[in-house]
Amino acid sequence: MNSPIYNLRPRRQSAIPTVIFVMLIANGLVFALQQFSPRFMFVYFALWPAGVPNSPFAPWQLLTYGFLHGSVMHLAFNMFMLWMFGKELEGTMGSQRFLIYYLTGVIGAGIVQLVVAGAQGGIYPTVGASGGVFALLLAFGMTFPNRMIMLLFPPIPMKAKYMVIVFGVIELYMGVSGGAPGVANFAHLGGMLFGFFLLLYWKKPRRRG
Repeated sequence: MNSPIYNLRPRRQSAIPTVIFVMLIANGLVFALQQFSPRFMFVYFALWPAGVPNSPFAPWQLLTYGFLHGSVMHLAFNMFMLWMFGKELEGTMGSQRFLIYYLTGVIGAGIVQLVVAGAQGGIYPTVGASGGVFALLLAFGMTFPNRMIMLLFPPIPMKAKYMVIVFGVIELYMGVSGGAPGVANFAHLGGMLFGFFLLLYWKKPRRRG
């Protein structure tokens, strides 16, 4: 089937496509570095609120925070989701566009998190690849809307398009209600939002000179 994202036939897929393989290695190596120097890694490379006194914010943190994780489970879950939903997308989009799309989700989630953190006024770091992962969830649901997915919690089958809606509603509810302390719910939504805008941009017809 043709992808509504790119309108190209899916390319030959491998068990672990190139970009996903690089992301898995990079996230694993960064997590290993965190074990040797956690303070240095979090102070300089986690995402800190901008415009707040005594906050060590730096522009590059909008990208680097997506390679840091708070625990082994945090890392394992994000990398599993990256592989699960990204492997077919990379084959459909092509490696270059897949990388651009994934990093757009990470950066977009970081921008939204800066807005939220600024409104809350606290000084705390944000880490994790979840913004990019949620962007992939959106793209997967738009590309393969009727694909049946077996959820982990709860373990029930669901079409991909409905899965995206359910996850989006849950994140919005959790973010508004504050029901998940320590989880950047609005950042997850930001990854989906920026991913959606990029997909719209790619689908927009181009004028030929």
